[in-house]
Amino acid sequence: MSANGKVAIVTGGSSGIGKATAIAFAKVGAKVVIAAQRTLEGEDTIKQIQQAGGEGLFVKTDVTQAQEAAV
Repeated sequence: MSANGKVAIVTGGSSGIGKATAIAFAKVGAKVVIAAQRTLEGEDTIKQIQQAGGEGLFVKTDVTQAQEAAV
């Protein structure tokens, strides 16, 4: 599977299953955006993605708050 040219937005991507999902998307070529509350863990996940040659962005977000999740 290839995700080259795609963007994956992963909520809760700073730990657990969300982190594993974010890293898996990056491994298949997706650019990854992590939306999560845990800043240090989210930034660490992005560092791991970048060190492996992927691209990523962390956005501190609480998706349970409508004003933070609204576009």
